[in-house]
Amino acid sequence: MKVAIHPGWKKELAEEFEKEYFKKLVEFVKDQYAVYTCFPKGNDIFSAFDHATFSNTKVVILGQDPYHGPGQANGLCFSVNEGMKLPPSLQNIFKEIEQDLGKRVPESGDLERWARQGVLLLNATLTVRAHQAGSHQNKGWEQFTDRIIEIISKEKEHVVFLLWGGYAKKKGVKIDSSKHLVLTSGHPSPLSANRGYWFGNKHFSKTNKYLKDHGKDPIDW
Repeated sequence: MKVAIHPGWKKELAEEFEKEYFKKLVEFVKDQYAVYTCFPKGNDIFSAFDHATFSNTKVVILGQDPYHGPGQANGLCFSVNEGMKLPPSLQNIFKEIEQDLGKRVPESGDLERWARQGVLLLNATLTVRAHQAGSHQNKGWEQFTDRIIEIISKEKEHVVFLLWGGYAKKKGVKIDSSKHLVLTSGHPSPLSANRGYWFGNKHFSKTNKYLKDHGKDPIDW
């Protein structure tokens, strides 16, 4: 079975693509896209892996679902297409970067610029039906993305994992923290951020310090 994904990731995930659960997942996604409006666009489902290749990945940010409104999702967690209004969580991410690093809040919410630098912007579920959050959960995507986290943890060294909120923290249980940096905080959503669980975590400066300490280029956030 062929999956349109970057060759470096395809090599790492070849066995996964042949498992029965993944074959069923592919059929489910094909059926959903044929009958309903789903996001992101079909050729963007694996875009996180096309921009942050396996060899290039040095930071992993975990999200949950793609955005389910028209024109928002582009296959990168927390990211929206150029020209779209910034969602509340992304606004809070940019505000924390402004406080942490002194960088101005950008107008564009397209985070491809991070992904190209080796930030894997990974949603736990890679597809969703329009206007129905969580509609493609528990169909196999979570097992697939759990495996991705395991492979990165096992095969690579000195990767920074940013786990924001309870869901992401649970998904990160198999990360080997003895050879990677795992940073946790509340979710950047207004509900969590306004309660004091997000702002001030300084994850972006901490990430860059760790990367530099291990001979890697920092991220231009």
